[in-house]
Amino acid sequence: MHFTHAPNLTGAIAFMTTHARLLDRRRFELLRGTGTPAAVVASLDAYRNGDGGYGWALEPDLRSALSQPVGAMLAFEVFEECGPAVFSRATQLCDWLGSVSRSDGGLPFALPMTGADTVGSAPFWAEADPDVSSLHMTSELAAAAHRVGRHDPAVRDHPWLARATDFCQERIAGLDRPPPVIEFRFVLDLLDTIHDSHPWAPAELERLAGFLPKDGGPLPVEGGGEGESLRLLDFSPRPGRPLRALIDAAAVADELEQLAADQREDGGWNVDWTAHSPAAALEWRGYATVRALTILRAHGIPLAHER
Repeated sequence: MHFTHAPNLTGAIAFMTTHARLLDRRRFELLRGTGTPAAVVASLDAYRNGDGGYGWALEPDLRSALSQPVGAMLAFEVFEECGPAVFSRATQLCDWLGSVSRSDGGLPFALPMTGADTVGSAPFWAEADPDVSSLHMTSELAAAAHRVGRHDPAVRDHPWLARATDFCQERIAGLDRPPPVIEFRFVLDLLDTIHDSHPWAPAELERLAGFLPKDGGPLPVEGGGEGESLRLLDFSPRPGRPLRALIDAAAVADELEQLAADQREDGGWNVDWTAHSPAAALEWRGYATVRALTILRAHGIPLAHER
């Protein structure tokens, strides 16, 4: 595939070295083949609490030290990248998620925060209702855990994951229209991830994917910042997956071209949402840079330095 703007690895190295937090620098090393899974997980341990969960602003817009469900999702993302290496931390995280799940198997969008824990955190985290199960949070966590479970049997077979998946199945079956766009993204992600392992998933994936824009256009985020939207690569970042077969290939090619062109002059990528602290704004850029390069590399797009 020819790109008008080839992604620049040299620029990305300079950006990550200068600006990124240690965890994302270690993830970047792993992506480039110069790091190790053990080094990545050692840096992830800085965000880990004694209860087995993750906090400490692993999600940059949630500055609380307390373990939170969204921190678990980002930790699973790291464990997935480190595969096929297996870490007991992942199973212990499943144990923690089981301990904070609600009786129906779902997880709240966020656990309670008070006082100083809310300082610097986005309102949607600080004001979340901890007594309501969230399809958004449960589906994104289940999807991430199922991907880790492809190489880690202890995660794959964990009772928490089975209960969370059952909760999602029941809620998804009741959807007669797409949910809010970010929740929609994670519902499709779960269905795509478990397409081959759960017999009920393929029909639901095909049904709900029909609500994606036929022209590949962006879907605005309700209540998001100016211009904040989700695009096709947010819904389907991985080539060769069942969801990708339901999406226009030309639209995906355009999205990849745009993603490559979105690299900034300093070598990094931006996010299009509003960060809620100066630290979060910078930390998101390191995360976004690793994500962009991971997607481009997965699609066989050589970085300029690799040509």
